[in-house]
Amino acid sequence: MYSVLKCIKCKKEYPLNELIYECKSCGALLDVQHDLEEVKEAISKELFDKRLGTRQFPYMSGVWRYRELILPVEEKMIISRPEGNTNLYKSKKAAEFVGSTLENLRLKHEGENPTGSFKDRGMTSGVTQANVLGAEIVACASTGNTSASMAAFAAVGNKKAIVFIPEGKIAYGKLSQALAYGGITLQIRGNFDDAMKLVKEVSLDLNLYLLNSVNPFRLEGQKSIIIELLHQLNWEVPDWLVCPGGNLGNSSAFGKALHELKELGFIDSLPRLAVIQAEGSAPLYLSYKTGFEKHVEVENPETIATAIKIGKPVNYTKAVRAIKWTNGLVEIVTEDEIMNAKAIVDGAGIGAEPASCATVAGIKKLIEAGIMDKKDKIAGILTGNILKDPDATVNYHMKKLDGYACTHANEPIVVDANREDVERVIKGILNA
Repeated sequence: MYSVLKCIKCKKEYPLNELIYECKSCGALLDVQHDLEEVKEAISKELFDKRLGTRQFPYMSGVWRYRELILPVEEKMIISRPEGNTNLYKSKKAAEFVGSTLENLRLKHEGENPTGSFKDRGMTSGVTQANVLGAEIVACASTGNTSASMAAFAAVGNKKAIVFIPEGKIAYGKLSQALAYGGITLQIRGNFDDAMKLVKEVSLDLNLYLLNSVNPFRLEGQKSIIIELLHQLNWEVPDWLVCPGGNLGNSSAFGKALHELKELGFIDSLPRLAVIQAEGSAPLYLSYKTGFEKHVEVENPETIATAIKIGKPVNYTKAVRAIKWTNGLVEIVTEDEIMNAKAIVDGAGIGAEPASCATVAGIKKLIEAGIMDKKDKIAGILTGNILKDPDATVNYHMKKLDGYACTHANEPIVVDANREDVERVIKGILNA
């Protein structure tokens, strides 16, 4: 199957086996460009249906089930956990919270991937490409999820992993994974953007294969979130697709997936894409407010949602393209809105890390503003597992987050170690 790397700006093409992350001519980002006419001949909805439920490698993966749309590669080169196959939830509690209806709100939980975040979908394709190129060492900058995923897939593929993280600015649930999976961890005295700048500078000189989402093969794997979502919806397109925005890899990948599926005739229309950012870490939103006439960056981003605490997103250009393709929008939510939405998602038995719950907070805000209608069919993406940031969860419910209202806190009740007091407390709860 014919595929190339193609500059999204000057359209210059490069072979897939060239070790390159940005265009040599103009410095712009690259796409993996497939020959869609050739792809159209090779795939069908019936083929993807047939692969559902199989135990055959690699099709039990929710990424490689759609391999013709992801990466033309020999089966023996694929590094897979497997990943994907994440659930699509209906929740009365979440629907009532945002102002939607049970039938019209769906939450796809990418925290159900092997290392607990959507990053596994991009890492299976990214580490597979590293395998194809013969790379022995992979590297990334990370606020947590990327490092956890890369270290795990590198371990599966017998490769060394070097992780650049901002010192003291990463959730321990994520750092523990990078360490446990054997990643060599460099704690940079700075923020994520400092770490990202450094890893980009040293990767080519030191022969490290860079696996941040500036790598176009990462985004090919992340496209499968949308392909699988639409497959689960029997290819019926929702009115809205909502996701958090940090480094903007997902929003970029989603736009590309939707564009390709429409070109292939799998869908007839596109949903509107809504990208939700934290108020203190909102470069895309600030740019959107200028009509994208100005590319705004945030020097010192701040948010409890560490996965989207990024002031200089590398995929800005592709995300803008996705928003324009889908007539989408960008919104911001406050720290309180994120954590209160998280309490609802967690209390519904679904559970997610703070960045995921920017999605739900954003849906609530857009419905209240009348931009979304409660009758609209809305698909929201939850990006990470609840255990990724246990401190945020516990501190919220213990009301130990300074400056947060903790509106839906579920505080532990301290009881003396005797039966009478325990019975009294339980009866009080039951009679409340």
